[in-house]
Amino acid sequence: MKRPPIVIVTGRSGSGKSTALAAFEDSGFYCVDNMPIALLPVFLEQSPGRADAFTGLAFGMDLRDKDFIHRVDPVLDKLKDGPFAFRILFLEADERTLLKRYSQTRRKHPLARNKSLHEAISAENPILDPLRSKADQIIDTSDLTVHDLKAIIRTMAADGQAKMSVQVISFGFKHGLPAVADLVMDVRFLKNPYFVDSLRPLSGKSEKIRSFVLNNDQTCLFLHKYFELLDILIPQYENEGKSYLTIAIGCTGGRHRSVVIAEQLREHIASSGHNVSLTHRDIDKVLS
Repeated sequence: MKRPPIVIVTGRSGSGKSTALAAFEDSGFYCVDNMPIALLPVFLEQSPGRADAFTGLAFGMDLRDKDFIHRVDPVLDKLKDGPFAFRILFLEADERTLLKRYSQTRRKHPLARNKSLHEAISAENPILDPLRSKADQIIDTSDLTVHDLKAIIRTMAADGQAKMSVQVISFGFKHGLPAVADLVMDVRFLKNPYFVDSLRPLSGKSEKIRSFVLNNDQTCLFLHKYFELLDILIPQYENEGKSYLTIAIGCTGGRHRSVVIAEQLREHIASSGHNVSLTHRDIDKVLS
């Protein structure tokens, strides 16, 4: 009998593991947060019927369990010969984002016993690096909203990793590059609706902006060539075992051209059968 997949959700404290687990649960997974790694074999041995009744199992494991780092390798190595397929999902975020999240939630960092929050966040990196190197998938949540992360996890859960999951991000170069991007395309060469007074307040989701950007020979040629390139690249990434690909489309402010092109990109990739999530990172940023 084929067993459901098991996902170990781990990573940096404050990176969104609880949000990810909630999304897995919404997708039909049986989820346990803060599961001690030593209890995982016992749980699987005692609950085979429970496992088969769900889409999959997801366990939140991190440095709250003091034995986690030391025991994760031997425990998973022992279980690899069993009937379950394990994947490690590692979530991370940059230090600035983690500091902001902790200041908002006022929760205590697991390493902040005799350290400041900044020291605790810095100390976590070298401890988790060996585990990060073994991860099947890494998601940087620095630029993701809660809704973005949930959409990505739901895509993963529904897909079962049969096909590579793709995330498309539109952004503005004036606000910085997305830290998560595998591929970046600069579309600032396209005609800019920002310089048309009646179009400036609108976003790339409006029909007027779509028409302005798309009804242009330059745009049509670009999309045709870029789609051809991606049709070559995406299967190659997938054949190499990559389970997650992020494509970032950037214009100056991230409100007009990049939004339109990202929407077109999502439609094209989805037409090939891949699960695609879309984030417009800077669409609501103040125009200047």
